[in-house]
Amino acid sequence: MGGSGLGLSRFILLAVGAVGTCCFSPPSPARIRDGRGSQRAAGCRALAQRAQGWERRWGRERGPPLTPVNLCLGNSSAESLDRLYPAVGSTKPPRKRTTSQCKSEPPLLRTSKRTIYTAGRPPWYNEHGTQSKEAFVIGLGGGSASGKTTVATMIIEALDVPWVVLLSMDSFYKVLTKQQQEQAASNDFNFDHPDAFDFDLIIATLKKLKQGKSVKIPIYDFTTHSRKKEWKTLYGANVIIFEGIMAFADKELLKLLDLKIFVDTDSDIRLVRRLRRDISERGRDIEGVIKQYNKFVKPAFDQYIQPTMRLADIVVPRGSGNTVAIDLIVQHVHSQLEERELSVRAALASAHQCHPLPQTLSVLKSTPQVRGMHTIIRNKETSRDEFIFYSKRLMRLLIEHALSLLPFQSCTVQTPQGQDYEGRTYSGKQITGVSILRAGETMEPALRAVCKDVRIGTILIQTNCNTGEPELHYLRLPKDISEDHVILMDCTVSTGAAAMMAVRVLLDHDVPEDKIFLLSLLMAEMGVHSVAYAFPRVKIITTAVDKKVNDLFRIIPGIGNFGDRYFGTDAPPDWSDDEDALST
Repeated sequence: MGGSGLGLSRFILLAVGAVGTCCFSPPSPARIRDGRGSQRAAGCRALAQRAQGWERRWGRERGPPLTPVNLCLGNSSAESLDRLYPAVGSTKPPRKRTTSQCKSEPPLLRTSKRTIYTAGRPPWYNEHGTQSKEAFVIGLGGGSASGKTTVATMIIEALDVPWVVLLSMDSFYKVLTKQQQEQAASNDFNFDHPDAFDFDLIIATLKKLKQGKSVKIPIYDFTTHSRKKEWKTLYGANVIIFEGIMAFADKELLKLLDLKIFVDTDSDIRLVRRLRRDISERGRDIEGVIKQYNKFVKPAFDQYIQPTMRLADIVVPRGSGNTVAIDLIVQHVHSQLEERELSVRAALASAHQCHPLPQTLSVLKSTPQVRGMHTIIRNKETSRDEFIFYSKRLMRLLIEHALSLLPFQSCTVQTPQGQDYEGRTYSGKQITGVSILRAGETMEPALRAVCKDVRIGTILIQTNCNTGEPELHYLRLPKDISEDHVILMDCTVSTGAAAMMAVRVLLDHDVPEDKIFLLSLLMAEMGVHSVAYAFPRVKIITTAVDKKVNDLFRIIPGIGNFGDRYFGTDAPPDWSDDEDALST
Protein backbone atom coordinates (compact mmCIF):
# COMPACT_ATOMS: atom_id res chain seq x y z
CA MET A 1 0.00 0.00 0.00
CA GLY A 2 1.13 3.62 -0.29
CA GLY A 3 2.51 5.76 2.50
CA SER A 4 0.98 5.87 5.93
CA GLY A 5 -0.59 9.21 5.10
CA LEU A 6 -0.73 11.13 8.37
CA GLY A 7 1.91 9.24 10.36
CA LEU A 8 -0.90 7.94 12.58
CA SER A 9 -2.53 4.73 11.48
CA ARG A 10 -6.04 6.03 12.01
CA PHE A 11 -7.70 8.88 13.86
CA ILE A 12 -10.99 10.71 14.29
CA LEU A 13 -11.16 14.46 14.63
CA LEU A 14 -14.59 15.81 15.58
CA ALA A 15 -15.05 19.55 15.73
CA VAL A 16 -18.02 20.37 17.97
CA GLY A 17 -19.43 23.90 18.04
CA ALA A 18 -17.07 26.77 17.45
CA VAL A 19 -14.15 25.33 19.43
CA GLY A 20 -14.19 21.59 18.73
CA THR A 21 -13.14 18.48 20.62
CA CYS A 22 -10.49 16.00 19.48
CA CYS A 23 -10.38 12.29 20.15
CA PHE A 24 -8.25 9.55 18.62
CA SER A 25 -9.43 6.10 17.58
CA PRO A 26 -7.03 3.75 15.73
CA PRO A 27 -9.57 1.54 13.91
CA SER A 28 -11.35 4.33 12.00
CA PRO A 29 -10.32 6.67 9.19
CA ALA A 30 -10.24 10.36 9.96
CA ARG A 31 -13.57 12.15 10.01
CA ILE A 32 -13.30 15.89 10.18
CA ARG A 33 -16.16 18.27 10.76
CA ASP A 34 -16.35 22.00 11.36
CA GLY A 35 -18.75 23.92 13.55
CA ARG A 36 -21.34 24.79 10.93
CA GLY A 37 -23.28 21.55 10.98
CA SER A 38 -26.74 22.90 11.83
CA GLN A 39 -26.84 25.44 9.01
CA ARG A 40 -25.59 22.93 6.45
CA ALA A 41 -27.98 20.29 7.76
CA ALA A 42 -30.89 22.60 7.01
CA GLY A 43 -29.55 23.14 3.51
CA CYS A 44 -29.16 19.38 3.04
CA ARG A 45 -32.78 18.80 4.07
CA ALA A 46 -33.98 21.37 1.55
CA LEU A 47 -31.90 19.79 -1.22
CA ALA A 48 -33.11 16.35 -0.22
CA GLN A 49 -36.76 17.46 -0.44
CA ARG A 50 -36.08 18.92 -3.89
CA ALA A 51 -34.43 15.70 -5.05
CA GLN A 52 -37.34 13.64 -3.69
CA GLY A 53 -39.76 15.85 -5.59
CA TRP A 54 -37.89 15.17 -8.82
CA GLU A 55 -37.95 11.45 -8.18
CA ARG A 56 -41.71 11.50 -7.51
CA ARG A 57 -42.23 13.54 -10.68
CA TRP A 58 -40.60 10.79 -12.70
CA GLY A 59 -42.33 7.96 -10.84
CA ARG A 60 -39.31 6.79 -8.87
CA GLU A 61 -40.00 6.93 -5.14
CA ARG A 62 -36.98 6.60 -2.86
CA GLY A 63 -36.47 3.08 -1.57
CA PRO A 64 -33.82 0.54 -0.69
CA PRO A 65 -30.76 0.26 -2.97
CA LEU A 66 -31.39 -1.52 -6.24
CA THR A 67 -29.58 -4.69 -7.24
CA PRO A 68 -26.32 -3.77 -8.98
CA VAL A 69 -26.36 -4.09 -12.75
CA ASN A 70 -22.94 -5.20 -13.99
CA LEU A 71 -22.18 -4.63 -17.65
CA CYS A 72 -19.15 -6.69 -18.74
CA LEU A 73 -16.67 -4.72 -20.84
CA GLY A 74 -14.34 -7.43 -22.06
CA ASN A 75 -13.71 -9.00 -18.62
CA SER A 76 -15.85 -11.18 -16.42
CA SER A 77 -17.29 -9.91 -13.14
CA ALA A 78 -14.98 -12.28 -11.28
CA GLU A 79 -11.95 -10.75 -13.02
CA SER A 80 -13.20 -7.28 -12.14
CA LEU A 81 -13.70 -8.14 -8.48
CA ASP A 82 -10.25 -9.71 -8.35
CA ARG A 83 -8.79 -6.21 -8.81
CA LEU A 84 -10.73 -4.95 -5.81
CA TYR A 85 -10.35 -5.29 -2.11
CA PRO A 86 -13.02 -7.43 -0.44
CA ALA A 87 -16.31 -5.58 -0.34
CA VAL A 88 -17.49 -4.35 3.02
CA GLY A 89 -21.21 -4.23 3.73
CA SER A 90 -22.74 -0.82 4.28
CA THR A 91 -26.16 0.66 4.78
CA LYS A 92 -25.24 4.16 3.72
CA PRO A 93 -26.99 5.72 0.75
CA PRO A 94 -25.31 5.26 -2.62
CA ARG A 95 -22.64 7.61 -4.00
CA LYS A 96 -21.58 8.53 -7.54
CA ARG A 97 -18.67 9.76 -9.64
CA THR A 98 -17.60 13.35 -10.30
CA THR A 99 -16.26 14.99 -13.40
CA SER A 100 -13.20 17.15 -13.86
CA GLN A 101 -10.40 17.72 -16.29
CA CYS A 102 -6.67 17.14 -15.98
CA LYS A 103 -4.88 20.38 -15.30
CA SER A 104 -1.78 21.77 -13.65
CA GLU A 105 -1.40 24.97 -11.70
CA PRO A 106 1.17 27.18 -13.48
CA PRO A 107 3.21 29.50 -11.25
CA LEU A 108 2.07 32.60 -13.12
CA LEU A 109 0.94 36.12 -12.30
CA ARG A 110 -0.82 37.53 -15.36
CA THR A 111 -1.12 41.29 -15.83
CA SER A 112 -2.58 43.30 -18.68
CA LYS A 113 0.81 43.58 -20.38
CA ARG A 114 2.88 40.56 -19.44
CA THR A 115 3.14 37.24 -17.63
CA ILE A 116 5.39 37.08 -14.58
CA TYR A 117 6.76 33.77 -13.36
CA THR A 118 6.42 33.97 -9.58
CA ALA A 119 7.68 30.58 -8.43
CA GLY A 120 9.73 27.74 -9.84
CA ARG A 121 10.25 24.05 -9.35
CA PRO A 122 13.34 23.32 -7.24
CA PRO A 123 15.62 20.37 -8.10
CA TRP A 124 13.85 17.02 -7.96
CA TYR A 125 17.12 15.09 -8.45
CA ASN A 126 20.45 14.82 -6.63
CA GLU A 127 24.01 15.59 -7.77
CA HIS A 128 24.05 12.23 -9.56
CA GLY A 129 21.21 13.42 -11.82
CA THR A 130 18.76 10.82 -10.53
CA GLN A 131 15.45 11.47 -8.82
CA SER A 132 15.98 11.16 -5.07
CA LYS A 133 12.34 11.27 -3.93
CA GLU A 134 9.19 10.70 -5.90
CA ALA A 135 6.33 13.17 -6.19
CA PHE A 136 3.79 13.14 -3.35
CA VAL A 137 0.51 11.59 -4.55
CA ILE A 138 -2.85 12.39 -2.97
CA GLY A 139 -5.75 10.10 -3.87
CA LEU A 140 -9.24 11.61 -3.70
CA GLY A 141 -12.12 9.13 -3.76
CA GLY A 142 -15.87 9.47 -3.25
CA GLY A 143 -19.19 9.32 -5.01
CA SER A 144 -20.12 11.15 -8.17
CA ALA A 145 -20.60 14.90 -7.64
CA SER A 146 -19.37 14.62 -4.07
CA GLY A 147 -17.06 17.60 -4.56
CA LYS A 148 -13.75 15.83 -5.17
CA THR A 149 -12.59 18.30 -7.80
CA THR A 150 -13.58 21.29 -5.66
CA VAL A 151 -11.70 19.85 -2.68
CA ALA A 152 -8.68 19.22 -4.92
CA THR A 153 -8.76 22.81 -6.18
CA MET A 154 -8.97 24.15 -2.64
CA ILE A 155 -6.00 22.01 -1.61
CA ILE A 156 -3.99 23.34 -4.56
CA GLU A 157 -4.83 26.94 -3.70
CA ALA A 158 -4.06 26.45 -0.01
CA LEU A 159 -0.76 24.67 -0.72
CA ASP A 160 0.47 27.72 -2.62
CA VAL A 161 3.30 25.76 -4.22
CA PRO A 162 4.05 25.49 -7.95
CA TRP A 163 3.99 22.40 -10.09
CA VAL A 164 0.90 20.71 -8.67
CA VAL A 165 -0.90 18.37 -11.09
CA LEU A 166 -4.60 17.50 -10.89
CA LEU A 167 -5.25 14.19 -12.63
CA SER A 168 -8.82 13.07 -13.21
CA MET A 169 -9.85 9.43 -13.45
CA ASP A 170 -12.59 10.48 -15.87
CA SER A 171 -9.92 10.94 -18.55
CA PHE A 172 -9.26 7.19 -18.53
CA TYR A 173 -12.55 5.66 -19.65
CA LYS A 174 -11.98 2.81 -22.08
CA VAL A 175 -12.65 3.23 -25.78
CA LEU A 176 -16.17 1.93 -26.46
CA THR A 177 -17.20 -0.45 -29.20
CA LYS A 178 -19.98 0.53 -31.60
CA GLN A 179 -22.50 -1.49 -29.58
CA GLN A 180 -21.37 0.13 -26.34
CA GLN A 181 -21.63 3.55 -27.98
CA GLU A 182 -25.27 2.85 -28.78
CA GLN A 183 -25.90 1.73 -25.20
CA ALA A 184 -24.25 4.89 -23.86
CA ALA A 185 -26.42 7.07 -26.12
CA SER A 186 -29.56 5.51 -24.60
CA ASN A 187 -28.17 5.70 -21.00
CA ASP A 188 -27.92 1.90 -20.86
CA PHE A 189 -24.15 1.68 -20.47
CA ASN A 190 -22.62 1.35 -17.01
CA PHE A 191 -19.88 3.97 -16.64
CA ASP A 192 -19.74 3.30 -12.90
CA HIS A 193 -18.36 -0.22 -13.11
CA PRO A 194 -14.60 -0.86 -12.63
CA ASP A 195 -14.45 -2.40 -16.09
CA ALA A 196 -15.31 0.97 -17.61
CA PHE A 197 -11.87 2.33 -16.67
CA ASP A 198 -8.49 1.60 -18.23
CA PHE A 199 -6.67 0.79 -14.97
CA ASP A 200 -3.52 -0.36 -16.78
CA LEU A 201 -3.17 3.05 -18.43
CA ILE A 202 -3.99 4.84 -15.17
CA ILE A 203 -1.31 2.95 -13.25
CA ALA A 204 1.32 3.39 -15.98
CA THR A 205 0.56 7.12 -16.22
CA LEU A 206 0.64 7.69 -12.47
CA LYS A 207 3.91 5.77 -12.14
CA LYS A 208 5.58 7.93 -14.79
CA LEU A 209 4.26 11.14 -13.24
CA LYS A 210 5.44 10.05 -9.81
CA GLN A 211 8.90 9.36 -11.26
CA GLY A 212 9.02 12.89 -12.68
CA LYS A 213 8.41 11.88 -16.30
CA SER A 214 6.34 13.66 -18.93
CA VAL A 215 3.06 11.85 -19.71
CA LYS A 216 0.29 12.07 -22.29
CA ILE A 217 -3.26 12.13 -20.92
CA PRO A 218 -6.26 11.13 -23.06
CA ILE A 219 -9.07 13.69 -23.32
CA TYR A 220 -12.54 12.18 -22.93
CA ASP A 221 -15.60 13.76 -24.56
CA PHE A 222 -18.63 13.14 -22.33
CA THR A 223 -21.02 14.35 -25.00
CA THR A 224 -19.99 11.74 -27.59
CA HIS A 225 -18.75 9.14 -25.05
CA SER A 226 -15.40 8.85 -26.81
CA ARG A 227 -11.75 9.87 -26.56
CA LYS A 228 -10.67 12.86 -28.59
CA LYS A 229 -7.82 12.52 -31.06
CA GLU A 230 -5.59 14.99 -29.24
CA TRP A 231 -3.84 14.22 -25.96
CA LYS A 232 -2.82 16.52 -23.11
CA THR A 233 0.77 16.55 -21.85
CA LEU A 234 1.47 16.81 -18.12
CA TYR A 235 4.90 17.25 -16.59
CA GLY A 236 6.70 18.52 -13.55
CA ALA A 237 4.70 17.35 -10.55
CA ASN A 238 5.92 17.89 -7.01
CA VAL A 239 2.41 17.05 -5.83
CA ILE A 240 -0.07 14.91 -7.77
CA ILE A 241 -3.77 14.98 -6.86
CA PHE A 242 -5.53 11.99 -8.40
CA GLU A 243 -9.31 12.01 -8.12
CA GLY A 244 -12.04 9.65 -9.24
CA ILE A 245 -14.88 7.44 -8.06
CA MET A 246 -12.71 4.31 -8.31
CA ALA A 247 -9.54 5.95 -6.95
CA PHE A 248 -9.23 3.25 -4.26
CA ALA A 249 -10.67 0.32 -6.22
CA ASP A 250 -7.44 -1.24 -7.50
CA LYS A 251 -4.73 -2.83 -5.36
CA GLU A 252 -1.83 -1.72 -7.60
CA LEU A 253 -3.24 1.79 -7.80
CA LEU A 254 -3.47 2.03 -4.02
CA LYS A 255 0.26 1.34 -3.72
CA LEU A 256 0.99 4.57 -5.60
CA LEU A 257 -1.03 6.79 -3.24
CA ASP A 258 0.81 8.47 -0.35
CA LEU A 259 -2.34 9.98 1.17
CA LYS A 260 -5.88 8.68 0.64
CA ILE A 261 -8.85 11.00 1.17
CA PHE A 262 -12.53 10.04 0.85
CA VAL A 263 -14.98 12.90 0.24
CA ASP A 264 -18.28 11.94 1.92
CA THR A 265 -21.26 14.00 0.73
CA ASP A 266 -24.98 13.36 1.26
CA SER A 267 -26.53 11.42 -1.61
CA ASP A 268 -29.31 14.00 -2.14
CA ILE A 269 -26.81 16.78 -2.60
CA ARG A 270 -24.85 14.66 -5.04
CA LEU A 271 -27.98 13.85 -7.04
CA VAL A 272 -28.86 17.54 -7.34
CA ARG A 273 -25.30 18.33 -8.46
CA ARG A 274 -25.34 15.50 -10.97
CA LEU A 275 -28.62 16.63 -12.47
CA ARG A 276 -27.36 20.19 -12.84
CA ARG A 277 -24.03 19.06 -14.32
CA ASP A 278 -25.26 16.45 -16.78
CA ILE A 279 -28.08 18.64 -18.08
CA SER A 280 -26.14 21.91 -18.43
CA GLU A 281 -22.67 20.60 -19.33
CA ARG A 282 -23.29 17.29 -21.11
CA GLY A 283 -26.54 17.87 -22.91
CA ARG A 284 -28.50 15.13 -21.11
CA ASP A 285 -32.20 15.19 -20.25
CA ILE A 286 -33.63 14.79 -16.75
CA GLU A 287 -35.25 11.44 -17.49
CA GLY A 288 -32.01 9.98 -18.81
CA VAL A 289 -30.01 11.22 -15.83
CA ILE A 290 -32.51 9.76 -13.32
CA LYS A 291 -32.61 6.47 -15.24
CA GLN A 292 -28.83 6.17 -15.24
CA TYR A 293 -28.66 7.12 -11.57
CA ASN A 294 -31.12 4.46 -10.42
CA LYS A 295 -29.89 1.76 -12.76
CA PHE A 296 -26.12 2.15 -12.43
CA VAL A 297 -24.95 4.92 -10.12
CA LYS A 298 -26.64 3.94 -6.84
CA PRO A 299 -25.85 0.22 -7.13
CA ALA A 300 -22.24 0.91 -8.14
CA PHE A 301 -21.69 3.13 -5.14
CA ASP A 302 -22.98 0.49 -2.75
CA GLN A 303 -20.93 -2.31 -4.29
CA TYR A 304 -17.67 -0.65 -5.35
CA ILE A 305 -17.24 2.89 -3.97
CA GLN A 306 -18.60 3.04 -0.44
CA PRO A 307 -16.63 -0.06 0.70
CA THR A 308 -13.37 1.71 -0.19
CA MET A 309 -14.06 4.36 2.46
CA ARG A 310 -12.42 2.08 5.01
CA LEU A 311 -9.14 2.29 3.05
CA ALA A 312 -8.96 6.09 3.36
CA ASP A 313 -6.56 7.84 5.71
CA ILE A 314 -8.97 10.76 5.97
CA VAL A 315 -12.74 10.96 5.45
CA VAL A 316 -13.97 14.50 4.72
CA PRO A 317 -17.72 15.00 5.28
CA ARG A 318 -19.44 17.76 3.23
CA GLY A 319 -16.50 18.19 0.87
CA SER A 320 -15.40 21.76 0.15
CA GLY A 321 -17.42 23.15 3.07
CA ASN A 322 -15.14 21.39 5.54
CA THR A 323 -12.31 23.89 5.81
CA VAL A 324 -10.92 22.24 8.96
CA ALA A 325 -10.21 19.06 7.01
CA ILE A 326 -8.58 20.92 4.13
CA ASP A 327 -6.33 22.89 6.49
CA LEU A 328 -5.17 19.65 8.13
CA ILE A 329 -4.45 18.04 4.76
CA VAL A 330 -2.48 21.07 3.58
CA GLN A 331 -0.35 21.08 6.75
CA HIS A 332 0.52 17.43 6.25
CA VAL A 333 1.44 17.88 2.58
CA HIS A 334 3.66 20.85 3.45
CA SER A 335 5.54 18.72 5.98
CA GLN A 336 6.04 16.02 3.35
CA LEU A 337 7.37 18.53 0.81
CA GLU A 338 9.84 19.93 3.33
CA GLU A 339 11.31 16.45 3.73
CA ARG A 340 11.82 16.31 -0.04
CA GLU A 341 13.87 19.53 -0.32
CA LEU A 342 17.31 19.08 -1.86
CA SER A 343 20.51 21.11 -2.05
CA VAL A 344 22.19 20.38 -5.37
CA ARG A 345 24.52 23.30 -6.06
CA ALA A 346 26.45 22.92 -2.80
CA ALA A 347 26.92 19.21 -3.50
CA LEU A 348 28.19 19.95 -7.01
CA ALA A 349 30.77 22.39 -5.68
CA SER A 350 32.48 19.66 -3.68
CA ALA A 351 32.08 16.61 -5.92
CA HIS A 352 34.03 15.08 -8.81
CA GLN A 353 36.47 17.99 -9.13
CA CYS A 354 39.79 16.10 -8.99
CA HIS A 355 39.21 13.92 -12.03
CA PRO A 356 40.57 14.45 -15.55
CA LEU A 357 38.27 16.09 -18.06
CA PRO A 358 35.82 13.54 -19.51
CA GLN A 359 36.07 12.05 -22.98
CA THR A 360 32.58 13.33 -23.79
CA LEU A 361 33.98 16.89 -23.74
CA SER A 362 34.87 18.44 -27.10
CA VAL A 363 36.60 21.83 -27.09
CA LEU A 364 36.80 23.94 -30.24
CA LYS A 365 40.42 24.11 -31.41
CA SER A 366 42.06 27.21 -29.96
CA THR A 367 43.29 28.78 -33.20
CA PRO A 368 44.67 32.34 -33.21
CA GLN A 369 41.28 33.48 -34.54
CA VAL A 370 39.33 31.78 -31.73
CA ARG A 371 41.82 33.05 -29.14
CA GLY A 372 41.50 36.56 -30.54
CA MET A 373 37.70 36.55 -30.30
CA HIS A 374 37.90 35.31 -26.71
CA THR A 375 40.28 38.16 -25.94
CA ILE A 376 37.72 40.66 -27.22
CA ILE A 377 34.63 39.31 -25.45
CA ARG A 378 36.49 38.73 -22.14
CA ASN A 379 37.81 42.31 -22.09
CA LYS A 380 35.67 44.39 -19.70
CA GLU A 381 36.35 47.48 -21.85
CA THR A 382 34.78 45.93 -24.97
CA SER A 383 31.72 47.85 -26.16
CA ARG A 384 28.36 46.12 -26.29
CA ASP A 385 28.28 46.20 -30.11
CA GLU A 386 31.66 44.47 -30.39
CA PHE A 387 30.72 42.01 -27.65
CA ILE A 388 27.61 40.99 -29.59
CA PHE A 389 29.42 40.80 -32.94
CA TYR A 390 32.28 38.55 -31.80
CA SER A 391 30.02 36.45 -29.59
CA LYS A 392 27.88 35.68 -32.63
CA ARG A 393 30.98 34.68 -34.59
CA LEU A 394 32.03 32.29 -31.84
CA MET A 395 28.51 30.88 -31.62
CA ARG A 396 28.50 30.14 -35.35
CA LEU A 397 31.84 28.30 -35.09
CA LEU A 398 30.60 26.39 -32.04
CA ILE A 399 27.39 25.29 -33.78
CA GLU A 400 29.28 24.18 -36.89
CA HIS A 401 31.68 22.17 -34.71
CA ALA A 402 28.79 20.53 -32.85
CA LEU A 403 27.04 19.53 -36.08
CA SER A 404 30.19 17.74 -37.23
CA LEU A 405 29.79 15.40 -34.23
CA LEU A 406 26.32 14.23 -35.27
CA PRO A 407 25.96 10.75 -36.78
CA PHE A 408 26.42 10.60 -40.55
CA GLN A 409 26.15 7.78 -43.06
CA SER A 410 27.54 7.25 -46.54
CA CYS A 411 25.42 8.09 -49.55
CA THR A 412 25.89 8.43 -53.30
CA VAL A 413 24.52 11.30 -55.37
CA GLN A 414 24.83 12.21 -59.05
CA THR A 415 26.41 15.52 -60.02
CA PRO A 416 25.11 17.75 -62.87
CA GLN A 417 27.91 16.23 -65.01
CA GLY A 418 26.32 12.80 -64.57
CA GLN A 419 29.04 11.52 -62.28
CA ASP A 420 28.56 9.73 -58.95
CA TYR A 421 29.79 11.40 -55.80
CA GLU A 422 30.38 9.42 -52.61
CA GLY A 423 29.18 11.72 -49.85
CA ARG A 424 27.77 11.77 -46.35
CA THR A 425 24.32 12.56 -45.00
CA TYR A 426 22.85 13.05 -41.54
CA SER A 427 21.53 9.70 -40.32
CA GLY A 428 19.14 10.96 -37.61
CA LYS A 429 15.50 11.92 -37.94
CA GLN A 430 15.61 15.60 -37.00
CA ILE A 431 17.62 18.22 -35.11
CA THR A 432 15.94 20.29 -32.39
CA GLY A 433 17.47 23.22 -30.54
CA VAL A 434 16.57 23.99 -26.92
CA SER A 435 17.81 27.21 -25.33
CA ILE A 436 18.15 27.85 -21.60
CA LEU A 437 16.70 31.32 -21.16
CA ARG A 438 17.82 34.01 -21.14
CA ALA A 439 21.45 33.82 -22.35
CA GLY A 440 20.97 30.60 -24.33
CA GLU A 441 18.42 32.38 -26.49
CA THR A 442 21.26 34.37 -28.11
CA MET A 443 22.55 31.17 -29.75
CA GLU A 444 19.31 30.44 -31.60
CA PRO A 445 20.09 32.64 -34.68
CA ALA A 446 23.40 30.82 -35.24
CA LEU A 447 21.62 27.45 -35.12
CA ARG A 448 18.88 28.62 -37.50
CA ALA A 449 21.52 29.96 -39.89
CA VAL A 450 23.07 26.52 -40.42
CA CYS A 451 20.09 24.17 -39.81
CA LYS A 452 17.19 24.72 -42.19
CA ASP A 453 13.73 24.46 -40.59
CA VAL A 454 15.21 23.54 -37.20
CA ARG A 455 12.68 23.33 -34.38
CA ILE A 456 13.35 25.41 -31.26
CA GLY A 457 12.28 24.84 -27.66
CA THR A 458 12.90 26.93 -24.57
CA ILE A 459 13.49 26.27 -20.87
CA LEU A 460 13.46 29.05 -18.28
CA ILE A 461 15.70 28.32 -15.28
CA GLN A 462 16.46 30.94 -12.65
CA THR A 463 18.35 30.95 -9.37
CA ASN A 464 16.35 31.25 -6.16
CA CYS A 465 17.98 34.15 -4.31
CA ASN A 466 17.10 32.66 -0.91
CA THR A 467 18.28 29.09 -1.44
CA GLY A 468 20.85 29.57 -4.21
CA GLU A 469 19.30 26.61 -6.04
CA PRO A 470 18.20 26.61 -9.70
CA GLU A 471 14.45 26.50 -10.26
CA LEU A 472 12.48 25.48 -13.32
CA HIS A 473 9.90 28.14 -14.17
CA TYR A 474 8.75 27.36 -17.68
CA LEU A 475 9.36 25.07 -20.63
CA ARG A 476 8.05 24.76 -24.14
CA LEU A 477 9.31 21.78 -26.11
CA PRO A 478 8.36 20.64 -29.62
CA LYS A 479 6.20 17.55 -30.01
CA ASP A 480 7.90 14.16 -30.38
CA ILE A 481 11.23 15.60 -29.24
CA SER A 482 12.20 12.14 -27.98
CA GLU A 483 13.05 11.09 -31.55
CA ASP A 484 15.43 14.00 -32.25
CA HIS A 485 19.03 14.93 -31.63
CA VAL A 486 18.76 17.87 -29.23
CA ILE A 487 21.23 20.75 -29.14
CA LEU A 488 20.94 22.28 -25.66
CA MET A 489 22.30 25.83 -25.60
CA ASP A 490 23.54 28.02 -22.74
CA CYS A 491 26.28 30.62 -23.07
CA THR A 492 28.11 29.97 -19.79
CA VAL A 493 28.20 27.02 -17.38
CA SER A 494 29.90 27.35 -13.99
CA THR A 495 28.71 24.72 -11.46
CA GLY A 496 26.52 22.98 -14.04
CA ALA A 497 23.39 23.21 -11.85
CA ALA A 498 21.20 24.85 -14.51
CA ALA A 499 22.58 22.64 -17.28
CA MET A 500 21.88 19.53 -15.21
CA MET A 501 18.30 20.66 -14.63
CA ALA A 502 17.80 21.24 -18.36
CA VAL A 503 19.26 17.81 -19.23
CA ARG A 504 17.01 16.22 -16.59
CA VAL A 505 13.98 17.88 -18.21
CA LEU A 506 14.93 16.44 -21.60
CA LEU A 507 15.43 12.97 -20.12
CA ASP A 508 12.03 13.24 -18.44
CA HIS A 509 10.60 13.83 -21.92
CA ASP A 510 12.22 10.59 -23.11
CA VAL A 511 15.07 12.14 -25.08
CA PRO A 512 17.89 9.54 -25.08
CA GLU A 513 20.92 10.71 -23.13
CA ASP A 514 23.32 10.03 -26.01
CA LYS A 515 21.23 12.29 -28.28
CA ILE A 516 21.74 15.38 -26.11
CA PHE A 517 24.50 17.86 -27.07
CA LEU A 518 25.22 20.55 -24.45
CA LEU A 519 26.73 23.64 -26.10
CA SER A 520 28.26 26.59 -24.24
CA LEU A 521 30.64 29.38 -25.20
CA LEU A 522 32.49 29.09 -21.90
CA MET A 523 32.48 26.42 -19.20
CA ALA A 524 34.22 25.92 -15.87
CA GLU A 525 35.84 22.57 -15.12
CA MET A 526 33.41 22.17 -12.21
CA GLY A 527 30.43 22.40 -14.57
CA VAL A 528 31.99 19.96 -17.03
CA HIS A 529 32.60 17.40 -14.28
CA SER A 530 29.12 17.85 -12.79
CA VAL A 531 27.29 17.26 -16.06
CA ALA A 532 29.59 14.46 -17.21
CA TYR A 533 29.36 12.58 -13.92
CA ALA A 534 25.57 12.77 -13.75
CA PHE A 535 25.00 12.15 -17.47
CA PRO A 536 28.04 10.32 -18.89
CA ARG A 537 26.55 9.93 -22.40
CA VAL A 538 25.71 13.61 -22.92
CA LYS A 539 28.16 15.26 -25.33
CA ILE A 540 29.61 18.52 -23.96
CA ILE A 541 30.86 21.04 -26.53
CA THR A 542 32.42 24.44 -25.81
CA THR A 543 34.92 26.96 -27.12
CA ALA A 544 36.93 27.18 -23.88
CA VAL A 545 37.17 25.70 -20.36
CA ASP A 546 38.29 27.83 -17.40
CA LYS A 547 39.70 26.11 -14.34
CA LYS A 548 38.17 27.92 -11.37
CA VAL A 549 34.85 29.00 -9.86
CA ASN A 550 34.88 31.45 -6.93
CA ASP A 551 32.72 31.41 -3.80
CA LEU A 552 29.91 33.17 -5.68
CA PHE A 553 29.98 30.46 -8.39
CA ARG A 554 31.45 32.84 -10.97
CA ILE A 555 33.85 31.47 -13.58
CA ILE A 556 37.45 32.66 -13.12
CA PRO A 557 38.89 34.38 -15.18
CA GLY A 558 35.49 34.21 -16.90
CA ILE A 559 33.51 36.47 -19.17
CA GLY A 560 31.18 38.32 -16.77
CA ASN A 561 27.40 38.03 -16.85
CA PHE A 562 26.88 37.14 -20.50
CA GLY A 563 23.18 37.99 -20.59
CA ASP A 564 23.65 41.45 -19.12
CA ARG A 565 26.59 42.29 -21.39
CA TYR A 566 24.67 41.04 -24.46
CA PHE A 567 21.31 42.63 -23.69
CA GLY A 568 22.69 45.76 -22.04
CA THR A 569 21.10 45.20 -18.63
CA ASP A 570 22.60 45.57 -15.17
CA ALA A 571 23.72 42.45 -13.33
CA PRO A 572 22.49 41.96 -9.76
CA PRO A 573 25.25 41.68 -7.12
CA ASP A 574 24.68 37.96 -6.55
CA TRP A 575 24.51 36.66 -10.12
CA SER A 576 26.15 33.39 -11.13
CA ASP A 577 27.43 32.26 -14.50
CA ASP A 578 25.02 29.31 -14.70
CA GLU A 579 21.96 31.37 -15.52
CA ASP A 580 20.52 34.87 -15.19
CA ALA A 581 19.38 34.92 -11.61
CA LEU A 582 16.71 37.59 -11.82
CA SER A 583 15.88 37.92 -15.51
CA THR A 584 12.25 38.27 -16.51
